[in-house]
Amino acid sequence: MSTDTQNRTRTEEFKLDGGKVLDKIKELIHEGNIRRITLKNEDGKTLIEIPLTLGLVGAALLPVFAAVGALAAVVTRMVIAVEKVDPD
Repeated sequence: MSTDTQNRTRTEEFKLDGGKVLDKIKELIHEGNIRRITLKNEDGKTLIEIPLTLGLVGAALLPVFAAVGALAAVVTRMVIAVEKVDPD
């Protein structure tokens, strides 16, 4: 985990099997305070970056979930890097 004191953000990484990735992303989005989600393969290569804005909810997330589901079906293990904004 790393911390950027100027912007008050922190990054967390989760290593999951492909089938659990979509559930974890949904859980993280519902927690809130997420600025960006990056999906990487086991070698650390970025597969997809998902910037999240405050107004991104509901139907707007359906294409994101579809893309993540497609990646999870192809890649057996993934790393989810989550950039969170710390509340003041």
